[in-house]
Amino acid sequence: MPNRERLSEKILRDAVPVPGRDYQIFDADIRGFAVCIYRGGGRAFTFDYRVDGRQRRMTFARWPEWSVTAARERARELRRMVDAGGDPLGERSRRREAPRFQDLIDRYLKEHVPRLAPVSAADQKSMLAKLVAPHWGRKLVTEITKPDVEKLLAKIAEGRARPSKAKPNNRARKLQGPKPTPVRANRVGEVLRKMFNLAIEWGWRTDNPANGFFRRIENPRERFLSKDEIDQLARALDAAEDQRAAGIIRICMLTGARVGEVRQSRFEQFDLEHCLWSKPAATTKQRRVHRVPISEDVAAIVRQRRLLVPKGNPWLFPGDVPGQPVKEIRRFWIRIQKEAQIEGVRIHDLRHTFASLLVSGGASLEMIGKLLGHTQMQTTQRYAHLMEGPLRAGVDAVASVFRPKPTLVHDREGQRDRDGDRKSA
Repeated sequence: MPNRERLSEKILRDAVPVPGRDYQIFDADIRGFAVCIYRGGGRAFTFDYRVDGRQRRMTFARWPEWSVTAARERARELRRMVDAGGDPLGERSRRREAPRFQDLIDRYLKEHVPRLAPVSAADQKSMLAKLVAPHWGRKLVTEITKPDVEKLLAKIAEGRARPSKAKPNNRARKLQGPKPTPVRANRVGEVLRKMFNLAIEWGWRTDNPANGFFRRIENPRERFLSKDEIDQLARALDAAEDQRAAGIIRICMLTGARVGEVRQSRFEQFDLEHCLWSKPAATTKQRRVHRVPISEDVAAIVRQRRLLVPKGNPWLFPGDVPGQPVKEIRRFWIRIQKEAQIEGVRIHDLRHTFASLLVSGGASLEMIGKLLGHTQMQTTQRYAHLMEGPLRAGVDAVASVFRPKPTLVHDREGQRDRDGDRKSA
């Protein structure tokens, strides 16, 4: 029979280690509760129990980090768990083996992200690594609650100082405060919702704490170039030294295409005889082939590029790295903005300008959606307000047809005078 006595701080202090072996002193009140005296002098609280005919021993705390009183209370909880049919060690093992949020990130990046467009994939990898993993990486997937999601998104919406370095290398950046990023918080919320939906499919949890997250208000940026600004931009592009980058901007303006679609375009995609551009699914945001008509001006740019690009190179705008297209034209665009005096305009605003010109020309929203490659009509609806001018002109045209024609009104007194003069004559 093991030694049993009510454990106390004095018993633990006075217990003498035995050279060559460890031994236990069991508590007289709680069955299975004991302290183990190690041969090296250390002391730890243990709990012995039997489950499914197997004898098990669980070490759950060390002394003096845990007092005897605290250990006794924990032992009571373990005793109740065992009496109810539980297995504390088994639960601990399952908890250790349970997937953590970093495991969810890894599987999400491995199985889902490769299906996305390269730009979206890179963006999601960045947001998970910088904004989510530092907060939740070690948490169990099942531990994350809806308040945890809201707290994280609120923190992201507040923004962070730029740059994120602890010691910025210039004074201007040191003085730059946090920049609110509500849109970024919305994008993170959407990614988390997808991740937890997949976690449910994989059997890692049973509910989605990101469902119904608080969505911050987004004010879509609408910037359209005026006729004068378009003329200024055209003159600046004509005078630019880098005509390769200028050609990319021209095609963006003339087709409404995204800059990535233009940068990665190949000669084989253009049918100049029928003036068609077939964008492959790999370069479009909607991940499907998009065929659009092109103007003679765009066809002329493609013919000119064929004369300038070495034979055998498939890219319309080859980059400085052999075998690759142009990677980025941000510095060129910054210079062009200054020269054209259109500071604050993004390259993507050229796409909005293209749509606005279509609207002013009488194009329908359905036609605009097809030309821009929208898969959802609600995306095209952002240009609906631009149609007020053509709609008003149409209403006025109907009104002019229905409006009663003016009639000649005679002067009665004057008519009588004229009639009297004729009688007297």
